This record gives sequence, C-alpha cells and structure tokens, in this order.
Amino acid sequence: MLKELLKNNITILNEVSDWKEAIKTAAIPLKEGGFINENYINAMLENVLKNGPYIVIMPGIAIPHSRPEDGVLKTGMSLLKLSKSVKFPENKDVKLLIVLAANDSDKHLKLISELTELLMEDKSVEKLFSAKSKEEVFECLC
Repeated sequence: MLKELLKNNITILNEVSDWKEAIKTAAIPLKEGGFINENYINAMLENVLKNGPYIVIMPGIAIPHSRPEDGVLKTGMSLLKLSKSVKFPENKDVKLLIVLAANDSDKHLKLISELTELLMEDKSVEKLFSAKSKEEVFECLC
C-alpha cells in the first residue's frame, strides 16, 4: 500500500526556506491529486504550532498529518526529500517529510504500520537519506 500511494507523489528538492514551506511543499502532490484540500495543509501547520514538533518521529524524519475531517478527500501519502535539512521548532533538523492523509482510522493504522516497518530498518533509512532521485526513493520502499 505504501509503494502504491507514494508512486507519483515523491518530490526531491535541494532546500526550502522553513518548516512551514516544507510541509506545504510536501503536500502539493496530494492537493493536486485531489487527496486533500487546503484546509488539511493549514491544519497540519496549526498542529505543529499548537503541539510542537511531535511529527518529527526520529532524527531527520517528520510525518505531517491531521485529522480526516480537516480536509482528507481520499487516502494518500506524499514524500518530500530535501538535500539540506530544514529546522523545525525546538531546533529539530528534518530532511524527509512523509505527509499522511487517511480518510479512516483503519487505513491510518495500516499506513503507520507499513511506514514504521520501513523506518525501523536502518539500511532503508540510510538509503532514503542518500537517494538522489525519485526512482531511488521509490526503490527504498520495496
């Protein structure tokens, strides 16, 4: 499911100006693909402002998300890989953002489970951080 959802939703950039731009940029493929609306992007930003950088789940990796009722139209995921890390609140450096938009809790749990499995493997994380192209990122998801 992870590979299928990320297939056409991977963006690679050198850098972004700040963490807000990082979340907005990471969410563009989902908005353009009809998975989320603008409200969802605003809700993700608001979550960080209100709750701090809890979405930074491990060094270098953030999973921006919000509640389904905040603007999820259909389940989807997108990934933004940055060459230069961006500072999130509390001075947390992030190079990889994976936006999660699930329209029900079962799909949300399944996606989190698959993502956790991938990120628990050190080699997978190293490959993701060193990937230079969308194809290389996609290969890491196998």
